[in-house]
Amino acid sequence: MSNSLSAAPSRKQAPLWLWPLLWGALLLISVVAMAAAEPLFRWIEPDARQVIYARADFYVLLGRHLLVVGVAAVVTIVVGVLAGVLVTRQRGRDFLPLVGQLASLGQTFPPVAVLALAVPALGFGTLPIIVALVLYGLLPIVRNTLTGLQGVDSDIKTAAHAMGMTPIQILRQVELPLAAPVILAGVRTSVTINIATAALGATVGASNLGDPIIAGIVNGNMAYVVQGALTIALLALSVDSLFEILQRQLRSRLSS
Repeated sequence: MSNSLSAAPSRKQAPLWLWPLLWGALLLISVVAMAAAEPLFRWIEPDARQVIYARADFYVLLGRHLLVVGVAAVVTIVVGVLAGVLVTRQRGRDFLPLVGQLASLGQTFPPVAVLALAVPALGFGTLPIIVALVLYGLLPIVRNTLTGLQGVDSDIKTAAHAMGMTPIQILRQVELPLAAPVILAGVRTSVTINIATAALGATVGASNLGDPIIAGIVNGNMAYVVQGALTIALLALSVDSLFEILQRQLRSRLSS
């Protein structure tokens, strides 16, 4: 009886890493062995001379895609969290509506429009798509940072102040840890959206997993489009499932 009870928690925890492992394995297979699926893609495009995108290796495109999304995510997290922290302080509360409006404005303009405006100023390449991703990914992080920090119980902050903690210590040791699950949910949304949006970088010379999609659209080859879209979808699912684990761990740590 005791053995069965002790085994129960492990059975419940086993699926925690199941989905990241599954999606990650499928992603690895797709980028390494895409050519092995040629019969399937030949069925999609029976009249095409070539059905496997071969201008660049898929693992190279994946690395470039991750680099663009990663750089944009770091910038967006720093800017978004910092903005949320500043406008929830006493001296910055007057700027709260402005920051909210600016973050919302970033998602009002579609990334294609941002690219059209950024390319003349920044030129073709990686930088325009990073700018577009940063602007497009700010809103979820700013919004969740504000929600998380404003949701911290004022009694907890008062107790921390009574213990002699400085405002900076209260922010670092009390507010941010308590708001972390909500902030992480915003980061998760931002990064997941930008994994798909980054494919637009292929239109401005930023080579990534969007290359097969754009090449397929231009050449009328649906097999290319499916290969690019499938790899991006598997990447998004892999990253999203990792964020799910991080959120669960944060919630369990706060509740313990």
